[in-house]
Amino acid sequence: MSYVFAGPEVILAHAADLAGIGSAITQANAFAATQTVGVQAAAADQVSTAVAALFGSHAQNYQTISTQMAAFHEQIVQTLTNSAGAYASAEANIQQSLLGAINAPAQQLLGRPLIGDGADGGTFGGVGQAGEDGGILWGNGGRGGDSTNPGVAGGNGGSAGLFGNGGAGGRGAPNPTGHGGNGGAGGQGGWLFGSGGAGGTGGAGGTDFSAAGGTGGAGGTAPLIGIGGAGGDGGLAGSGQRGGAGGNGGSVGLLGPGGAGGHGGASAAAGGVGGTGGNGGNGGFLNGNGGAGGDGGTGYFSAGNGGAGGKSGTLSGLGGAGGDGATSVAKGLDFGHGGFGGSGGPGGIFGAGGNGGDGGGGVNGPNVGGGGGYGGPAGFFGWGGAGGTGGAGSGSGGNGGLGGLLIGDGGAGGAGGAGAFGSLQGGAGGNGGATYLIGSGGHGGAGGAGILAGSGGDGAVGGHGGALLGNGGGGGHGGSAATAGKGGSGGSGGNAQFIGDGGDGGNGVDGGAGAPGGTSGWLFGRRGKNGSP
Repeated sequence: MSYVFAGPEVILAHAADLAGIGSAITQANAFAATQTVGVQAAAADQVSTAVAALFGSHAQNYQTISTQMAAFHEQIVQTLTNSAGAYASAEANIQQSLLGAINAPAQQLLGRPLIGDGADGGTFGGVGQAGEDGGILWGNGGRGGDSTNPGVAGGNGGSAGLFGNGGAGGRGAPNPTGHGGNGGAGGQGGWLFGSGGAGGTGGAGGTDFSAAGGTGGAGGTAPLIGIGGAGGDGGLAGSGQRGGAGGNGGSVGLLGPGGAGGHGGASAAAGGVGGTGGNGGNGGFLNGNGGAGGDGGTGYFSAGNGGAGGKSGTLSGLGGAGGDGATSVAKGLDFGHGGFGGSGGPGGIFGAGGNGGDGGGGVNGPNVGGGGGYGGPAGFFGWGGAGGTGGAGSGSGGNGGLGGLLIGDGGAGGAGGAGAFGSLQGGAGGNGGATYLIGSGGHGGAGGAGILAGSGGDGAVGGHGGALLGNGGGGGHGGSAATAGKGGSGGSGGNAQFIGDGGDGGNGVDGGAGAPGGTSGWLFGRRGKNGSP
């Protein structure tokens, strides 16, 4: 038995070609008709008149036959076009019928199809419904529905099957008088391959005493290979209340980066507290960077802290960066504290630590600047993350992360924040990170500058070098002072241990004392220079 294979797209292409040919022939016939149908006799005699009539008759017959052939040609083109549509419809019906036959038993027994995307949750009666799960073998999860009834949480995203992405979580509903609804969680990615869904945004809070913004939904996980879902942002706070916390990023099982944490919700009215940023998700075991922590939400009385960076994969990957602390928006003479930066995530066996987040600025009070986040430690091979910068208002810089257990430099300490009204002195720098066996210590952070009568902040100590080989880190320089203040002192240089040079001491500024340099290695090296003056 022979088989016929028909491609609808090929048939349509040939039908288009034939239609073009027919159009060209019709135009040629029309042009010929003007030249042949009305042939004039060459002379007035009977012979010339008979010859002209003969040729005109032939032309008329040709045009009649051409009209019939054009109609026949049009029928052929229409038949081919209809055939292509019939073939395409038959193929679609076969595929749909086959898919229905495959999915029906699984849907009846297990409550989900084998193949196909899950339906979105939608909103029913003001409540966001959960997205349906995708097919067991293949299919993306449906998106969670957004809620509209005051304070109701958004629907969770549906999970994928073996292959596919998780659905995003729905948005939480705002609440004019009470707590905002939490965002829905993102759905889980495919068991073999697929990314987690993003968490939903929290709803805004109202005017009640406990009317905080809703928490952002957590990002979905990726069990094996994929990307962790991002956490949802926290909801805005009501009048003078707390902003919602950002959702945590989703983690990954084997291979892929963790999801970023959501940002904290803002609370800009008097007395308000900004929401904390969500933590970054952890990277996959074999390889994957940790997700970045979310930034804190802007606050009035107290700004939100940044979220911590996620851990990298156990074998390799970089730790996630910490989120930045937010700045206070207090006005007039009101007190406002800046948020602290989030800590950087630790690196893997082959991987560096994440950098710490910067602190947010504060106003009208002592030590109101948020401290910089600490840098994350490295694994066995890698450098420590740098500490975050302190916020304005005497915020201290974050300490640098530890270098790798075998090889790797320590992270640099963060600089101290500058002075601000109510906290004129500059913040102290963060200490440089130390290292274990081979590697140099991190440089100490510089002190922040003072304003008006405030003193400059002191520089920080450099990290010590490795036990076998490595230089000590240099000390941080002192911060400068304004006209009526005194400058900050420098930080001491880090010590070398066995082989290596000591770190130079930090310089004092505007009357601040210089610090001594670090000691040299026991076997070989030079002592660090003392800081001036």
